[in-house]
Amino acid sequence: MGMIGMYVRLRAAEFRRALREPEWARERAEGLAEAQWAAPVPSSPTPPTSAPSSAEVGAARCHSTDKAWHALSFLLDRIGFPVDVVYGDAAVPGASHWGYGPPRHLAPDRVAAAAEALAATPPEALVEGVGAGDLATEEVYPAVVWERGESLEWVVDHYRELERFFRGAAREGDGVLVWIE
Repeated sequence: MGMIGMYVRLRAAEFRRALREPEWARERAEGLAEAQWAAPVPSSPTPPTSAPSSAEVGAARCHSTDKAWHALSFLLDRIGFPVDVVYGDAAVPGASHWGYGPPRHLAPDRVAAAAEALAATPPEALVEGVGAGDLATEEVYPAVVWERGESLEWVVDHYRELERFFRGAAREGDGVLVWIE
């Protein structure tokens, strides 16, 4: 399965509670994920294997950047992105490991700043002058993808979805928990 980047949006009151009660936060995150990913897909002419629509991503309470999390971190750091949308600002106090460490968080004001910065940063700026070989040289996870010379379009697609997720969270005044599992 590998390491994947995970996100959950919490309403302001839920976010405050999550910082006080990390075990409640874990249960809430698991419940939201279970509800979201177990929900029946409405019938439509779009094949079920297609990517979620912009509206679906923007309204979703949970999100995953799959294995693109490390490439996103590398590329965002490279351009001096002002908010750490991959690892969050700080660990949730007292939280146990949710995979590869405890969850971290972005408070609602930081979510708003992230959404604004993501909206102002076109996907092309993320990958300008960078190729798969650069990610392979820097040993960006998953290295095998970059060693094969795969396109960075996969990362760009995850960037676009992440922008929509943060835009939806900011619109609602939500805080976000992030972790790698």
